[in-house]
Amino acid sequence: MSKEKQNYKIKIQKNGPYLVTGNVSLSEKIIVPKGKGYEYKEGQSFQQAEVYALCRCGKSKNPPFCDGSHEISEFDGTETASKEKYIDRAFKQEGPNLDLLDDDRCAFARFCHREEGNVWELTDQSDNPKYREEAIKAANNCPAGRLIAVDKEGNIIEPKFEPSIEILQDPERGVSAPIYVKGNIPIESSESFTYEVRNRVALCRCGKSSNKPFCDATHVSARYVDTQ
Repeated sequence: MSKEKQNYKIKIQKNGPYLVTGNVSLSEKIIVPKGKGYEYKEGQSFQQAEVYALCRCGKSKNPPFCDGSHEISEFDGTETASKEKYIDRAFKQEGPNLDLLDDDRCAFARFCHREEGNVWELTDQSDNPKYREEAIKAANNCPAGRLIAVDKEGNIIEPKFEPSIEILQDPERGVSAPIYVKGNIPIESSESFTYEVRNRVALCRCGKSSNKPFCDATHVSARYVDTQ
């Protein structure tokens, strides 16, 4: 079956896991420093399946998969995230040769930092071709989808991702990071509402986000480490 015809979907179970269908590729990525910035490196591999359930309570003994611990821990997975579209939430920062959209939804992955400065500084200096390119890279590597680069004609500059899910690890901070969902996979709430379909988004897996189902970087202050 071609990728275009597969029925990719993430269905959030009430007070339970993320149920992933459509044989979505699953892998692990590790956030590592590179100079003054960061990059992703390959982590462990996971067995691929047509359907699988990913833990979102942060208690599973078989991460990243659900093992039913949400029932024992009486996990409250109430979804509190805004249902507004990204464009209605985002602030536009205008630079000389590039604009930046920013909705302030941070997963603390730190890819907004580059060798030459952070994405906001680089956008302000985007009349320099090198800084413009670096600003685009910084925005495109943000797993939360917080940042989007836009050219001066209003065209969104986005990488083309195949539908996939990456389990992030952040050894520099000594924590396990969120679930990185790529490639426009629909995410359906436990109340059957479909969130805006996006190319990049980070889902909480520590169970403590105040913006469920999305990551708000609480895994860092909570010192969340999966038990794999």
